[in-house]
Amino acid sequence: MKKTLLSLVLSLSLLACSTKEGSKDLSATEFQSEIKSAEAGQILDVRTVDEYNQGHIEGAVLADISSNLFQEVSNKLDKSKPVYVYCLSGGRSAEAANQLRQLGFKSVINLAGGMLAWQSANLPLTTNTAGLAVPEGMSLADFDQQIKGKKLVIVDYNATWCGPCKQLSPVLEAWIKAQNGQVELIKIDVDANPGLAKAKQIESIPYLEFYKDGKLADKQIGMGEPKEMTRNWAKILL
Repeated sequence: MKKTLLSLVLSLSLLACSTKEGSKDLSATEFQSEIKSAEAGQILDVRTVDEYNQGHIEGAVLADISSNLFQEVSNKLDKSKPVYVYCLSGGRSAEAANQLRQLGFKSVINLAGGMLAWQSANLPLTTNTAGLAVPEGMSLADFDQQIKGKKLVIVDYNATWCGPCKQLSPVLEAWIKAQNGQVELIKIDVDANPGLAKAKQIESIPYLEFYKDGKLADKQIGMGEPKEMTRNWAKILL
């Protein structure tokens, strides 16, 4: 019996030691208590914009982890101060917390159980969109600089919600891989880079641009038949 208890104590101790430094999970009421002293912009709702608009925690900034918006918002935060994250049930926010730790944030607090736990505790929500982050994204000048000096490039303009983009992506990536480094692929999320999409007058996605020696050689709008597309890509670039 003593050996069993000792083993249990040792197991719990090892589990406690395995907790990642600089992060912790809080219950809904604990989370609410802590965020009262949070710095502006340091509370992140890592769900989608639709989920955010349906109701979120007061003071939370939208930082959808399924898009480039999460990285863009994270880059503006103070790594020396606590950052609070939540999603619907805790899965996405746990991933967000992991990424934030990798980025060097000293203290990351995750809402255990997410919005489901928050609502179960009858805690307040708001639909105020003041914290709805509007991504600045890449400018046309930034884009031109990124393309400059590169021999062969395909630029893939896409969005996380775009079904045809998801169909095109594996075909495009497989073709790029088959070129053994001759052609570079650049992916651009139009939701995270609205200024660039506007400057290029992109009205439909998926949208591909083909560059040779820094100059636009051709473009493709929409998703076509895979074999026909890849033959056309080869004609344009190779």
